[in-house]
Amino acid sequence: MRAAEIGTGADRVLIADGLLSDHDYARAFARHHGLKLETLAQVPRAACPLSDETMLTGLSCGIIPFTADGRLQLAVAPWHHSARLMVQTLQQHPSIRGSLRITTMQWLRDFIHHQAESVVGDKAALHLRNTRPHLSAGSALSRTPLALAGVALLVLIILAGAQNTLTVAVNLALALIFLGWSGLRVLGILLSAVPQQTPALDDDSSLPLYSIVVAAYQEAASIPALIAALSQLDYPKERLDIKIVVERHDLATRHALATLDLAAPFEVIVAPSLEPRTKPKALNAALPFMRGHYVVVYDAEDRPEPQQLRVALAAFQNSDDRLACVQARLTIDNTADSWLTRLFTAEYAGLFDVFLPGLAAFRLPLPLGGTSNHFRTATLRDLGAWDPFNVTEDADLGIRIARAGLYTTVIDSSTYEEAPATAKAWIHQRTRWFKGYLQTWAVHMRDPLGLWRDLGAGGFLIFQMVVGGAVLAALVHGLFIAVLCWQMIAGFIWPETGGVFAMPSLYVGTLVAGYALSALNGFIGLSRRRLLTSAGYLLLTPFYWALLSVAAWRAIGQLVVAPYHWEKTAHGLARHSRRAKFLVPRDSA
Repeated sequence: MRAAEIGTGADRVLIADGLLSDHDYARAFARHHGLKLETLAQVPRAACPLSDETMLTGLSCGIIPFTADGRLQLAVAPWHHSARLMVQTLQQHPSIRGSLRITTMQWLRDFIHHQAESVVGDKAALHLRNTRPHLSAGSALSRTPLALAGVALLVLIILAGAQNTLTVAVNLALALIFLGWSGLRVLGILLSAVPQQTPALDDDSSLPLYSIVVAAYQEAASIPALIAALSQLDYPKERLDIKIVVERHDLATRHALATLDLAAPFEVIVAPSLEPRTKPKALNAALPFMRGHYVVVYDAEDRPEPQQLRVALAAFQNSDDRLACVQARLTIDNTADSWLTRLFTAEYAGLFDVFLPGLAAFRLPLPLGGTSNHFRTATLRDLGAWDPFNVTEDADLGIRIARAGLYTTVIDSSTYEEAPATAKAWIHQRTRWFKGYLQTWAVHMRDPLGLWRDLGAGGFLIFQMVVGGAVLAALVHGLFIAVLCWQMIAGFIWPETGGVFAMPSLYVGTLVAGYALSALNGFIGLSRRRLLTSAGYLLLTPFYWALLSVAAWRAIGQLVVAPYHWEKTAHGLARHSRRAKFLVPRDSA
């Protein structure tokens, strides 16, 4: 009755409810129909006539051919309605019975891992760089834009500290860049109205198979709450395909998952031990094993609203085929932990509740958030998936979506995240973000004219302001603060050098206006989130910007010495939660 109600196979219902395992079902199916059971454990690689690449395709179909006793055999995993089709085929063509063997998707995946792990690893780490080097941060092609930008930045620093007519022009230009980036966020207020609630799909029988992928590295403390949150999603579990990707050497996280004794729809995938060791490489490693028509990316600390998958599907179904991605709104869960988390909450509110919906309304390029991105799986594969060499793979993929003539929208469904509560952890996280934005800017500025043609004039300008401007504004802020302090000190020590005294007013005016615009954007976002109790902390915006500058300059150095290093943000440390019902007490975790 349940299978008929949601339009799936009875095997999925039994397995999803834990009444039956995939292996038990395969054994019973094989025994009932007089077929051989095949675990593939003793099948050598040479027995499979497919290339390594084609084997991955066979995995997605649930079929692997191999030779045994001089005959070609098909190992087939009966799954969903394919089991019914197989029975009908056997009835109509009983002669093929001797060529069929029954296996499971797990045994197929194990066979692929053992026999073609290098291909899975190479595809995860190198596919984009090998097939589309002009779009990969791992290609040497991106060094030229960065080198030119570095020289330009050095020249601006020298001119900004000089005392001549050109100094005034340079400082005015830098001031406009700083104010332009801050003002662009406020433009979202004019572009986006208060969002309307998207009605979620409520017909279970029409819901497609949905894959969820989580890259969990050093997340042992977050695992119990993550599994609890994913288990509370309002979506038929028979229609879910949940992949948790772990690193081979991360024994703590693997142990935390093993102690939960997870069954369908959960599956743990071990990422190949290949460089670079980044989140996008782990996501790519899971992509060949995803069976869903749609896929969403979550982080280990995420707490998505229960109906988010249904809301995302409604957005896809109410749009045309050019809609490639649906971005849910990210919001901070541990707002009360520190002044930093309160300002982080305001920043995210301004970004995901004001600015990005404004860009999406006009189908302008969106740098995606690192989580809660919903994709059509086929489109994601066609785009080349994630760039393992870009430490903000989300922002890069958002730009590649726009360059392909596709677009992203933002839905009115939230995912609650844990923000770093200490300055050190915050700076490390923001350093990675700035470094990734620089990588993204360099990759897409290899061919500025091509980027202009792909994005159009408006999209090109938005790219420059949002991706490149984010880093440049933070760098300019630090530069203005440094020069302002130097000129004020010089004025006291050498009062006769009066030629520089006109500049401090420009610096002070620019900084105050930038702080005001940034705070206004955060205030509007907080008001839409109904979190105005934290609005008073916006007075600390100058200190927040000071940390942004530290992170931006640190990102410049790290881009030179460790471009692909992924600084891990620790989670499971939150002391407060606005969505406490999704959290497991830390003592039990």
